[in-house]
Amino acid sequence: MPSTGFRPHLVLASASPRRRDLLAQIGVVPDEIQPADLDETPLKGELPRPYAERLAIEKAKAVQPGWPDSVVLAADTVVAVGRRILPKTETEDEARDCLELMSGRAHQVLTGVAVIAPDGEIRHRVVMTRVKLKRLTDQEVQGYLVSGEWQGKAGGYGIQGIAGALIQHLSGSYTSVVGLPVHETRNLLQAAGYPVPISGQI
Repeated sequence: MPSTGFRPHLVLASASPRRRDLLAQIGVVPDEIQPADLDETPLKGELPRPYAERLAIEKAKAVQPGWPDSVVLAADTVVAVGRRILPKTETEDEARDCLELMSGRAHQVLTGVAVIAPDGEIRHRVVMTRVKLKRLTDQEVQGYLVSGEWQGKAGGYGIQGIAGALIQHLSGSYTSVVGLPVHETRNLLQAAGYPVPISGQI
């Protein structure tokens, strides 16, 4: 979409500093930060991909009424082992259970992204990345728990921190695992009429 120099108001429906940092990497600075307040409990029988997609869309829809003439961007990151959705860990026991489950095996990280344009059209994508942790020793698990980096993280770890040293293999989008797939997000924003500097159009 050719740029006319007009930049719509952008609202990020997330309080995540990691998502703000990733947007900054492509020259995007939200005008407003308005986290969505939703019940994120998976529906009965809900699979990981539909769950990530649903939450991203619902977060965008929850925030959009307050900013009807803006572009609204929302995202949600889900970690899954097979069909099992892992929690955003709030306790050491939850984090330990997640790490022990993923130790030495592959898991999926799915980030749903939704963008609502000023005309109300919703565009969305789910990006899936396959990640394999090394086989963790008890000492490695305990050391990571002591770090506190697991707090509030989907699946109990953040790849951008010291857990990066525990990743044996990754296939897909690294930025999606951090919390926002920047390539797909840029495309969604552009399609919604929000010019992204990295595109060379402005």
